[in-house]
Amino acid sequence: MALRPGLSSPTLTAQQAHAFQRLSGDRLILNVVVGGEDIEQRAYGDHSTKEERYAKAGEVLDFIDRIWSEGAVGEGGGHPIDYNGDYLDITGAHLTGPAQKRPPDFFGGSSAAGIATAAAHADTYLTWGEPVEQVGEKLAAVDDKARTLGRTVEHGVRLHVIARATEDEAWAEAQKLLDGIDPDAVRAVQDGLARSQFEGQRRMTELHGRGSNFTARADARTLEIAPNLRAGVGLVRGGAGTALVGSYDQVAERLAEYRAVGASHFILSGYPHLEETFHVGEGIVPALQRRGLSVANHPDPENADSEDGHFATPFADASAS
Repeated sequence: MALRPGLSSPTLTAQQAHAFQRLSGDRLILNVVVGGEDIEQRAYGDHSTKEERYAKAGEVLDFIDRIWSEGAVGEGGGHPIDYNGDYLDITGAHLTGPAQKRPPDFFGGSSAAGIATAAAHADTYLTWGEPVEQVGEKLAAVDDKARTLGRTVEHGVRLHVIARATEDEAWAEAQKLLDGIDPDAVRAVQDGLARSQFEGQRRMTELHGRGSNFTARADARTLEIAPNLRAGVGLVRGGAGTALVGSYDQVAERLAEYRAVGASHFILSGYPHLEETFHVGEGIVPALQRRGLSVANHPDPENADSEDGHFATPFADASAS
């Protein structure tokens, strides 16, 4: 569930999360949305700058850590807590009842402020699907900063996926999606994204040249910016704008490359959502397991080498979201 720091009471957020954990059996994960665009934040009545929002997010996440570890009043102790920062001024906050498992948070941000805040407070740093080398550099930057703070941070990658039994089938599906795109729609979307203040969005749109070379009935392969990595999704939507396109084995190999540079969580989606979920579960997951990569919620087959230390950290549930 999305957590927008500063747009609701941190105490209320913590109490709601506490109740959700109790009701769901500790299944909640928080997606921290700091807000990359001033104009979007103003629609919520927030007139802070991007830098202020990152600083406020850091205080909110710090407060949630403290109330979870100290402020659960019930069996086993706990006491109300105070928190005084540059943005938060809270007195006597507490959670009612025994502490549940604190929900882990996913945090994205490609700017210097985003990386610094993630290193200081995130459980999992999440990035969109840039080429493997660029992702590796970004994850290393987070790790370096986290290390100076005595912390470790897990990493995740957000990607679309078009996977089929053969490479030709996958690219044919990518072509079908591309053929349905109107160049006027591309121009309209890219004009809006060009005004974005979000560093991650800038990096996404640069992968396809802000759509400047797109023409009707273009070859889907012209948007392949790295092996099996296609930037076509970003022509008509903001946010995650790349897709892995290829056979099940090719997509699994590319995911293994992201794993090798530090990613252990993968949030995958596709169009249409349900159909691509089946392709992931029935095609990509077995291909990952054949490479010795464990996949959460999917038992390793008896003949898989699940003891390979290089892939000790399991994938997150690799289904379309």
